[in-house]
Amino acid sequence: MKQLYIKQKFLSLTDRFKVKDEQGNEVYYVEGSFLKIPKTFTIYDMEGHEVAVITKKVFAFLPKFIVEMEGRQVITIKKEFTFFRSRYTIDAAGIEVRGNWWDMTFQVFQHGEKIGQVSKEWFTWGDSYKVEILNEEMEQIIIALVIAIDCVKEEQNTAAAASSSV
Repeated sequence: MKQLYIKQKFLSLTDRFKVKDEQGNEVYYVEGSFLKIPKTFTIYDMEGHEVAVITKKVFAFLPKFIVEMEGRQVITIKKEFTFFRSRYTIDAAGIEVRGNWWDMTFQVFQHGEKIGQVSKEWFTWGDSYKVEILNEEMEQIIIALVIAIDCVKEEQNTAAAASSSV
């Protein structure tokens, strides 16, 4: 089992953060597009190779996020039409998320087999998550999934703050 930690900087304008291993070594870094439409987050390994790109679709009736790896769409997260509570679906070939992904405490399964789990680290500045990788072949897709879910949460929080200030 491998443990990785995602720590976003509190009040960062650059949307850049790192993913570290248990020893504190940087394993990946994530760069967000600042003031760019569509909003994207790109995950790189430490050699600078692109691992995944997360894009928010602009011209969609409801919010939709796409994760691409090696030029292929591998994950889609989209908001469903509901009147009261926000609900999202995650569509990924054979991948299922169980638990409370809104609070970032969930498990990731592939074809019924647990391949990872995520828990939010409390009492830290900014958002911090512990990601346990049980199937190391799925490490990059699990990291992309966690960052994509975090993007969805941030988008929802921004939208809620904007609508409450009107």
